[in-house]
Amino acid sequence: MAFKQWDIDSGHSGIHLSVRHMVVAKVRGQFSRWSGSLTAEDGDITNGTVKVVIDASSIDTGVEDRDAHLRSADFLDVANFPEITFEGKVVRKSSDDRLVIAGPLTLHGVSREVQLDVEYAGSTQDPWGNQRAGFSAKTSLDRKDFGLTWNQALEAGGVLVGHKVEIELEIEAVLQAEVKTA
Repeated sequence: MAFKQWDIDSGHSGIHLSVRHMVVAKVRGQFSRWSGSLTAEDGDITNGTVKVVIDASSIDTGVEDRDAHLRSADFLDVANFPEITFEGKVVRKSSDDRLVIAGPLTLHGVSREVQLDVEYAGSTQDPWGNQRAGFSAKTSLDRKDFGLTWNQALEAGGVLVGHKVEIELEIEAVLQAEVKTA
């Protein structure tokens, strides 16, 4: 049996999120420091696993005051929960270029099962001889499920920060050496 490992090239990949602000607009952000890998048994992506570790303090919405608030105990509480992790496995191939990956996401000290809808964009060889593969993925979660409950009610109705968080990933992974096992 052989395993192919693909390391995620975080310089050419991204983890992006958006959440409603004051009911009427979306605020977007990303994490700037993270790493991850994909492992496929016998090179078959349908037998694959994914591991990602995110530095929670690297949240970046483009507004430093907001980012500081997101890092505080009101939200991510990075002093006590410095990492966000995801460990998933392919649960099914839904078409030739689509997969479903499910597994526990640990955020703010709480683990919950999440499901990623993944589009496989194909693979190619880069100018330096490395094999690269691309993926796009989406999911959404309710931040309250992870203990992220801070909010303020609005006089006109609704809340300052929405509960639903939309997550989009753009992944470029580089094939590493194949590992053979007995």
